Amino acid sequence: MSWETLVPVAVFLTITLGVWGFLSTMADRRPSSTEERLKRVLHPVMPQKDLKLLEQQQQAKFQVKVSVAASKLGKSLRPTNELELGKIRLHLLNAGYRGEQAVMAYYGWKLVGLLVALAIAVPVFITRYGVTQSGLTYSVLVGAVGFYLPDMYVGQIRKRRMEAIFLALPDALDLMVVCVEAGLGLDTAMRRVTSELSSSCPVLCEEFAIANFQVQMGRARKDVLRDLGTRTGVEDMRSLSAVVIQAEKFGSSIGGALRVQSDSMRLKRRQLAEERAAKTAVKIMIPLVLFIFPGVFVILVGPAGIQIAKTMLGKG
Repeated sequence: MSWETLVPVAVFLTITLGVWGFLSTMADRRPSSTEERLKRVLHPVMPQKDLKLLEQQQQAKFQVKVSVAASKLGKSLRPTNELELGKIRLHLLNAGYRGEQAVMAYYGWKLVGLLVALAIAVPVFITRYGVTQSGLTYSVLVGAVGFYLPDMYVGQIRKRRMEAIFLALPDALDLMVVCVEAGLGLDTAMRRVTSELSSSCPVLCEEFAIANFQVQMGRARKDVLRDLGTRTGVEDMRSLSAVVIQAEKFGSSIGGALRVQSDSMRLKRRQLAEERAAKTAVKIMIPLVLFIFPGVFVILVGPAGIQIAKTMLGKG
């Protein structure tokens, strides 16, 4: 099959996929307020909470179907090296993806991104540049961007998640110190922190809830704390786990150890805020020079320049 025949077929497939995605989006769209009122009239016994729960269940089913499809696609790209597989699984754990099929779904989305990028880039660049080195190079570059797009997405989620845990940890430790010094055990203090800070620190509370559940299932606390530090990927959480393990091993005060860690983490958080504040003056120079300074220059120097030009033309 020649390129003259292949390019129209690729364009047709791209348009077909776009129309199919648009129709699927319209089919799964959120019902309008009129439709919701009609449903409430036809089903008066069904309260609004049940409707929201039903909608969430439908969205969860759709996400599960998409994840299963992506997992099947990702089997071909799944690494066979256990070391590489462990690194990818840890990277996904730090981003909050703990499912058994997370690795295969991750590689499945990479394959989907590659195929979609090539389906868009090949007809465009081959039609414009033909089967030349430039057309093939641009198509490969766009395909590489689509292939590595899931990496950038997961990396951004991982970064935001780790930062949220780092910023919320001192406040959680303060509350844990109060609970421990009031006579509660470490597990009970963690449950208390989870219930009190669930709205302000949902990511950290989720990790504490998982650790509490593992302890209740019979795992050793030191193993749970080590997994907590590894799962979050935050260095301060790892040091906190090590300090608590050492305090339990040698019988020292857990409240004192938590207080020292809290002061250290709060100092790091304050230093981070000061560092970002110091960088602001440098970062603001770029928009200042590119966007603000030219406008101010035109406003201040423009009238004088016009007068000078009129004077020079009048003399000429």
